[in-house]
Amino acid sequence: MLFTVLPAYRKNRSWSQQELAQRCNLSRAEVSAIETGRVIPSTAAALALAHAFDCSVEQLFGLKETEQQAVQWAWRPKGHSGRFWRARVGGRTLLFPTESTRIGTLPSDGVCKDGRIEISTPCDPEKTLVLVGCDPAVALLAARIGALSGFRVIPLAYSSQRAIELLKQGLVHVAGVHLHGQAGQDENFAAARTVLGEKFRLLRIARWDEGVALDPLLKLGSIKSALTSNLRWIGREKGSGARRCFDHVLGHRRRPEGYQYHAGDHQAVTEAILAGWAQAGVCVRLPAEERGLQFLKVREENYDLCFLAEEEGDPRIQVLLEAIRSISYKNDLQQLPGYHTGNTGELQ
Repeated sequence: MLFTVLPAYRKNRSWSQQELAQRCNLSRAEVSAIETGRVIPSTAAALALAHAFDCSVEQLFGLKETEQQAVQWAWRPKGHSGRFWRARVGGRTLLFPTESTRIGTLPSDGVCKDGRIEISTPCDPEKTLVLVGCDPAVALLAARIGALSGFRVIPLAYSSQRAIELLKQGLVHVAGVHLHGQAGQDENFAAARTVLGEKFRLLRIARWDEGVALDPLLKLGSIKSALTSNLRWIGREKGSGARRCFDHVLGHRRRPEGYQYHAGDHQAVTEAILAGWAQAGVCVRLPAEERGLQFLKVREENYDLCFLAEEEGDPRIQVLLEAIRSISYKNDLQQLPGYHTGNTGELQ
């Protein structure tokens, strides 16, 4: 049986069946029959329809059984139904359960209902870049990529260690990393090599300030005063660069039982403090200052994007390089508190 996303493509252009038929030199009845699966389009009709939407025939039509069997989730959705995005990663078209992203709620590509896949938005998986990391300013990069190429960026929040693991599994295109060793050395390269071997690249985004965000009402002037005060701290997730900084700051003062609450990203730390759940936590400078919190710098860290060397020729990676090396993007970063761009765009 034939599977088609022709109705979604047509509705996305706000075309009626009659208008599409006229553009393709077909009858409205023929378009209707093709959309409902009653008629298999001829080669000429399929090519005309693909030309009208400036896409390939394969993007419009496929075998239903093959389509359903070939569905691969990047990771399983929480339930039997839900919205998803599609992206082509490592030669596979993967479905990503929708979740909150660094740039808010993005339109989905379709919905899974009781195991059946229904595509509602004709977004090209080949023009979707899946980026996982913890940069609170990733919206600037997504906007620059969109302006240069029209490609869509799906920026998901994951720790540095988890991001590298997802890259190794072939589930994402790019992984954001910021890790420091016990002696303060940059361990981004070493951490990536441990998981990925030698065949990867590191692309420098910036060097940023990481430290302790505090409730401004405390009026504490140093890390030492924060540590000697009886504060409520929000913990950080395992595998993150901020967790390493957190352990470094707290040291032997950490309670053996740990912390009741753990933040999953930098913004979550500031939100916990603003909501009164905590008085202190480790994050980068940008979200702390944006929310009016006091920030005490602990150190500077390199934030890099990691991708597989074999994917360097992928158009999405190429436009990523172009966007990061653009003057406009660097200017955007330079205006942010705590971002240092002296080496932005360098490739290891």
